[in-house]
Amino acid sequence: MSTAILTGQPVPGSSIEADLRAIGFDVRPAADVGDAEAVLARVPSGERVAVVDARFVGHTHALRLGLTDPRFPLAAVPGAVTAQPAGRQALVRALARENTAGGGTALAVDSVADRLAAALHADGTAVHHPELGSLVAVVPADPQARNEARQAVAAVDDEAVRLKSAVKARDGFFTTFFISPYSRYIARWCARRGLTPNQVTTASLLTALIAAGCAATGTRGGFVAAGVLLIASFVLDCTDGQLARYSLQYSTLGAWLDATFDRAKEYAYYAGLALGAVRGGGHDDVWALALGAMVLQTCRHVVDFSFNEANHDATANTSPTAALSDKLDSVGWTVWLRRMIVLPIGERWAMIAVLTAATTPRITFYVLLAGCAFAATYTTAGRVLRSVTRKARRTDRAAQALADLADNGPLGAGLAHALRGPARGLPAVTAPAVALLGGLAVVACSALTGFGGLWPVVGALAYVLTSALALARPLKGALDWLVPPLFRAAEYATVLVLAARADVNGALPAAFGLVAAVAYHHYDTVYRIRGDAGAPPARLVRAIGGQEGRTLLVTVLAALLTAAQFKAALTVIAVLVAVVVLAESIRFWVAAHKGGAPAVHDEGEPA
Repeated sequence: MSTAILTGQPVPGSSIEADLRAIGFDVRPAADVGDAEAVLARVPSGERVAVVDARFVGHTHALRLGLTDPRFPLAAVPGAVTAQPAGRQALVRALARENTAGGGTALAVDSVADRLAAALHADGTAVHHPELGSLVAVVPADPQARNEARQAVAAVDDEAVRLKSAVKARDGFFTTFFISPYSRYIARWCARRGLTPNQVTTASLLTALIAAGCAATGTRGGFVAAGVLLIASFVLDCTDGQLARYSLQYSTLGAWLDATFDRAKEYAYYAGLALGAVRGGGHDDVWALALGAMVLQTCRHVVDFSFNEANHDATANTSPTAALSDKLDSVGWTVWLRRMIVLPIGERWAMIAVLTAATTPRITFYVLLAGCAFAATYTTAGRVLRSVTRKARRTDRAAQALADLADNGPLGAGLAHALRGPARGLPAVTAPAVALLGGLAVVACSALTGFGGLWPVVGALAYVLTSALALARPLKGALDWLVPPLFRAAEYATVLVLAARADVNGALPAAFGLVAAVAYHHYDTVYRIRGDAGAPPARLVRAIGGQEGRTLLVTVLAALLTAAQFKAALTVIAVLVAVVVLAESIRFWVAAHKGGAPAVHDEGEPA
């Protein structure tokens, strides 16, 4: 239970006590600052506490936004201030000062809550002030002002505002016009029945897995059902985030589940389509296309993550390319066109669902690959242009994030340390250039030679060396954010090519499983960095070999084993990697949730 300390004399006819109880607060009165300090001392330290002026007039949702958002240790709206346990001591100190002679804040501020907020700001303490928009939150000074405030409250439907704010401020065309107009009401229905965002997220996952199972039947009826269920899963996927915003139920665990399940749903559906193609009347093997789609989509995401991390706190003026992009975003039709051509999750899943129901898995993957390739080219080219036209200084934090995303293992790390001296004199473009050349070498050697040869091993050894050279100095160059996606493309493509060259039944599904397990590890690294939790522990990276170690291992196995043995080896490695990374990931996120990690609301990929 949270506690609200209602300061000052009660106002006849005021609904403030009922409003506070409606949003989960136990209300305790305090006649003055001294009483408020005494009441605060009696509130258990593990509870949220708020100080609210008894004269407050405003919308209930304004109070909800100001007093219940779990993401901020301290928050305030006019007439109310709140502290979670992490911000409790700062509030205690501010209240203690207000209870002494003089108080140290502007005497013109008559509200105890507002004086506390001013005192916290004067201490340099971060206090969140939510955007209220048309919502009202005031402390009227006289009866006339109070009457005007009540009229302003009556003029605005706070439930309509709450529903509107449940939808992402920036979303894709399909989601904005075909999903959100009704999914927000599903979110409200869930909130009124006590359902949590995590429960809706889980329902979305189960629906998508059933869709994948329908696709795996290989029948036209199964494909139609799969398309319908995939759209239903996406509706629930939108609903969980809208429910979180509607009811302010944010959590670190919820953000991780939402992001992780999105990838699991999409890639499981790819596998279902591939199984359905084989089991259908034509017995069409599209596992290579399914794996290619997963590789391309994962690399697209890594481009997004790496670019954002590289520029997270870069200091410099905006590039001309970014200025042009901002200008285009101010023109109505170009906004929607640019959001659609990058094929965000809403457009992508709608396209996959329609193509599944109306065509074949092969056509679905052809169109998906073409669309994702165009989107990847468009977004990557734009980011390269932004990077080369912007003279920015990247920070140590950004360089470390890129190094963590690179996922070099003990081989690459040891060689990188040895190459630090020679690397100092190399040009700034060295890191992405050698990463690209090394990746091309190992993939080309694997693709252009027969299965079982030594050339892929030679290419992999060159790749280990270039991986080390790419990370021999901090990744602060203008294009160094390309290094992690180039590593992803090289590792995943090598596994795909070698499995295809093995030309044995089951090799490509085994490769799909291995890439899926490794991709999960890479996504998990991203989500930890996004949540300010740091990269996965070094022992985990060592245990699964690092990206260059896994690439070398796969080429060595391909050279030493028969095609059938290679398929079995890929399966074993996939299972081992999946068990290790899932166990560590689940342990970390559950422990972070139980340990009271700061709540997170990550908008993730635009729907």
